[in-house]
Amino acid sequence: MYTYPLQQNETKSQAPQHRADYLIDLRRVVKTYGSPSQPFTALRGVSLQVGVGEFIAVVGKSGSGKTTLLNLLAGIDRPTKGEVLVAETSLGSLSESGLAEWRGRTIGLVFQFFQLLPTLTIAENVMLPMDFAKVVPAAERQPRALELLDRVGIRDQADKLPVTLSGGQQQRAAIARALANDPPILLADEPTGNLDSATGTSVLELFANLNAEGRTIVVVTHERDVRRYISRQVMLMDGRVADGAQPEADQLESAEVRP
Repeated sequence: MYTYPLQQNETKSQAPQHRADYLIDLRRVVKTYGSPSQPFTALRGVSLQVGVGEFIAVVGKSGSGKTTLLNLLAGIDRPTKGEVLVAETSLGSLSESGLAEWRGRTIGLVFQFFQLLPTLTIAENVMLPMDFAKVVPAAERQPRALELLDRVGIRDQADKLPVTLSGGQQQRAAIARALANDPPILLADEPTGNLDSATGTSVLELFANLNAEGRTIVVVTHERDVRRYISRQVMLMDGRVADGAQPEADQLESAEVRP
């Protein structure tokens, strides 16, 4: 798996001290969307750094900019201003095809509503990212898919269609799919939002186990009990990191983009 060495005496709960140590580094990021009536600014000068091996929860009310932030980290969207560096890559420097290739190798995405293709079996859904990225040799893709499904506890569902699985099983399949190309970073947008409490807890425990193995995870969530699983919580309010959670200089910078 793609990893960065920890500095001496550094643990996963300690923030890195130098920019080169960050796996994720956002600097004064602004994202404004155009609209027929007037532009809408979803992020207002956000700075955020995440070290290798951290498990970060991004929390905030609806409309605070959480999903926009996740889309920027995944290279699905581009900032209006500022810089987004992920895994030593400045995403603004990549073309659309370059972003797609980078994303396939670097990011595992997990969504609230699973996004499994209904006409493919669970194993075929897990194999799909391997077919696109071509990181895993063709002969190894099916065995790897079965291994990942075993890892998340649903290997016995490999030959079934998504509609036959429970919500919790589908989310586990989605997590297996996100791990298909062994990415260093997992990004999850409300992964427990469509699950009951007990199933949501089991999914968070699965994320915690993956994080304990060294995987860096950023999850957007409304889950109230998430703190016992994570390294750090980041709160967004009206498109800004809440006061006290980003450097003072960056707070001043963010104030300059207020409407």
